[in-house]
Order: sequence, then C-alpha cells, then structure tokens
Amino acid sequence: MKENLFGELSVIGMRGCEDFTAQVDSYLKEWRSHDQETSYLVDCSCPRFGSGEGKGSIHQSLRGNDVYIIADVFNHGITYNMYGMTVPMSPDDHFQDIKRVIGAIGGKARRISVIMPMLYEGRQHKRSGRESLDCALALQELVNMGVTNLITFDAHDPRVQNAIPLSGFENVRSSYQMIKSLLNTYDDININPDNLMIISPDEGGMAKCMYYSSVMGIDLGMFYKRRDYSVIINGKNPIVAHEYLGRDVAGKDVIIIDDMISSGDSVIDVAQQLKDKGASRIFVFATFGLFCNGLENMDKAYADGVFTKIFTTNLVYRTPELLSREWYVEVNMCKYVAYIIDTLNHDRTISQLLDQSKKIHAKLDRYNKNKK
Repeated sequence: MKENLFGELSVIGMRGCEDFTAQVDSYLKEWRSHDQETSYLVDCSCPRFGSGEGKGSIHQSLRGNDVYIIADVFNHGITYNMYGMTVPMSPDDHFQDIKRVIGAIGGKARRISVIMPMLYEGRQHKRSGRESLDCALALQELVNMGVTNLITFDAHDPRVQNAIPLSGFENVRSSYQMIKSLLNTYDDININPDNLMIISPDEGGMAKCMYYSSVMGIDLGMFYKRRDYSVIINGKNPIVAHEYLGRDVAGKDVIIIDDMISSGDSVIDVAQQLKDKGASRIFVFATFGLFCNGLENMDKAYADGVFTKIFTTNLVYRTPELLSREWYVEVNMCKYVAYIIDTLNHDRTISQLLDQSKKIHAKLDRYNKNKK
C-alpha cells in the first residue's frame, strides 16, 4: 500500500546538528523499513570565503520535496576561518546559514519547515523603549523566504508567533521526556504533595510550571526577581534578590523548572534559598543548558550540596566538559523530533504528539505501580 506522503521527505541538518540529525534519520529509516538503505538526509554545505562571507549549496535536487531544516543556532562549538582567524559561529552566523540554504533550494521544494529547537533571538521578543524586535523580524524573514512551518521547543514567550499569524508555528513541550528521565534516573521519588514540589524561578516561567504541577498532582511555588531598574549591566537590569512565594519546602524534594540555564547564577541562587529553607534533594529541569560562563560555578554549587542533578536536552550544543559532569543528565529528544517530522510528512495532525498529559499520567502510573 502506497504511503500517503505530502512529498518526498528530505531532512537538512545544519552545521553542528550532524549527530542529532543522524539519530533522527535512523528512526525514520527504522519506521519506514521498506527501504533501510535510504537516507533522508540531504547533502548540502555552507562554505566560507577567507573574508568570512559564505554561501549555501545543495548537492541534490529537492524539487517537489517536503524539506525539514534542523538548526541549532546556539552551537558555539562550530568555527570558521576569517582573515586567518578561527571564529566561533554566533547565533547570527547560524541564522544566516539557514537563509543561505533556503536560498539554495530556490523555491523548488513543495514545503519547507524549519525546526529551530531554541528560537533565534527568542529572548528579544518584546520591546521596552527604543529597542529592536529581533525575534519577530527573524520569523517574518523566514516566512517571506517560503518557510511554511516553524517548530520550536519551550519558547521563552510563545506569543511571538503573533508576528506570523498566517503561518505555522508549533511550540513543543519537553515535559514528558524530562519527567521520564528523572524517573529513570531515580527510583525513590515520591510523587505526592507531601514529598515533592515544583518551583518556578521567576514569574515568567509560571505557565510551564503550572502544567507540570497539574499533570503531576503536586504543589507549586514561585520566586520573583527583584531587579534594580536604575542600572543596566550586559544589556539588562541586574537582579537584586529572589523572593520566594509558596508553601513550606522543608523536607521535600524540589524540581526547579526553567526554559534555559544561561550563566547558572539564578538557578544556583534559587536552589541555595530552597536549601536554606530545608528542601531535601533539588533537581533542575532546563530545556536548554547554555552555561555561558563555564561550569566552575555549577561545579562548586554541586560540591557544596546546593543541587542534586541538572537535566537538559540535547536540542542545543553540549560541551564535552558538560557531558562528563557527574551532576548532569542529558535528555535525548531525537525520537520525539523524528515523530514530529514523520507525522507532518504524512500530512497528519500532531495534536496528540503535542499533548503529553496522557503519556505523563501513564508513565507516573507505571512508576508508582513498580514501587509497590
């Protein structure tokens, strides 16, 4: 029986996503076992001139194909040569390469979808004074180049999709994979309000934490950031203090949930306050672990017993040093991304994939049953 495909499937892995897209390709080949030798990966490149300028090249025809471009715009482990210097690729460089590849396709594809796990300029999503709206501009630019769907994970503020109201924008949760990884790592978690709490490190993350709290059936607490609005350091108002609002955490395990860890200072401060209030084990869920200032502060906090484990996904670049840390657990999202691509390529709804509550409840039920 012929498969009802939207178009011949093609997957483009941008620089730095080779390992991730190889795993995605492996799942797709396994599920479409009629041709195990077929790879859905596209042969393409973005070479650079000595001046740092670049171009995108597609080395096979994509006419009429359903193309999925996977890009990690925060992979600073990729470099290029410019005027004899080795330069790490910035988010701007990665985003420019996405546009180069779309330009190289030249409008021949039947549909182009961009899977950008951490949204480019996602933190510059709203205007405060005379500022640029970089994320909105980037989304509009991609749509104007012919992108039909944009798929991202745990967007800093999903309302940025208002910039492209007539185009597809999917904000995917990583909740199920995070919970699954925690329960696979520890077999002594008591999932009830007396023993476990969800904590939001700021008011902006409350919606995400409310979801975890609801599906897991446990209480929710929150910190709010008190900032000094008279000073700007590194482009933002510095945090003066984290103030806690919520029930007593004494003797309870705690899960701190955020969309990203940037420097790590905020999550350490929050975890330390929770420890001071008597919290037992502290786990951190962060979809994106950037660790912009290195790992020394996290190493020290772990050695001091401030937190127990940090869980982040493989949706963005993780340094070899991070992968070797005892306190770190990687949450693999390749199979989930492959499911999304396979479903969309068959032109079917992904609503069930996006609604993870049933899978979470089933996982919790199995976990609690096995504990008895």
